[in-house]
Amino acid sequence: MNGAVGFLVVVGLVVFFVVIFGLRIVQEYERGVVFRLGRVQAGIKGPGLNVIIPVIDRMVKVNMQVVTLSVPAQDGITRDNVTLRVDAVVYFKVIDPLKAIVNVQNYLFATSQVAQTSLRSVIGQSDLDDVLSNRQAINAQLKTIIDLLTEQPWGIAIELVEIKDVQLPETMKRSMSRQAEAERERRARIISAEGELQASQKLSEAAAAMAQNPASLQLRLLQTVVEVAAEKNSTLVMPFPVELLRFFDNLARSAEKSP
Repeated sequence: MNGAVGFLVVVGLVVFFVVIFGLRIVQEYERGVVFRLGRVQAGIKGPGLNVIIPVIDRMVKVNMQVVTLSVPAQDGITRDNVTLRVDAVVYFKVIDPLKAIVNVQNYLFATSQVAQTSLRSVIGQSDLDDVLSNRQAINAQLKTIIDLLTEQPWGIAIELVEIKDVQLPETMKRSMSRQAEAERERRARIISAEGELQASQKLSEAAAAMAQNPASLQLRLLQTVVEVAAEKNSTLVMPFPVELLRFFDNLARSAEKSP
């Protein structure tokens, strides 16, 4: 009787230690992959309290949250032979914990390396203007390339790729500054020329209107005299009246025609 009780006590202690050391808590944002004697067990452990067999089983927890991965600055040469440094940030998450653990040794490091090589490749296929002004297309292209290399084999889905900064050589910065200054000067000259053209057209229309009505020319002259006289310390020289010249001209023509 005492031997049976002792046996039951030993069995109870073994079961107790197995349960205690076999308990695993999986958080809501995690999933657990169980290896039994090196073999992956079917089924992914969900969040909550899970029990495994100590020593025989091993659970690997995989974070299912979106991971922010900073891609170090990469040196590249664009398609139009401009050297620059570009860094980026990649947002991704694990969608298949089994592939992320079994198919790749370190999915974080592997994703980082794929992002770096893809960034250099895309920069080499793009022009400088595209990198500076068309980043949305560059980001979409990077997302497609990285996602193609990571989703199917590693179970990692790329959520977003963004280029953070583009560093240009100092010589290129000075060249772009001179180009921008020349462009601004060109636009200023065009605007000034358009203004002069419009002013000359308006002056031509005004001259034509005054030629049809000589009295308006005299009124404009008087208005100019008033404006000049308003200024102090100014000397005003009045021109000979045009109407008087025309009177003498008409009188001379009449005298020539008369016998």
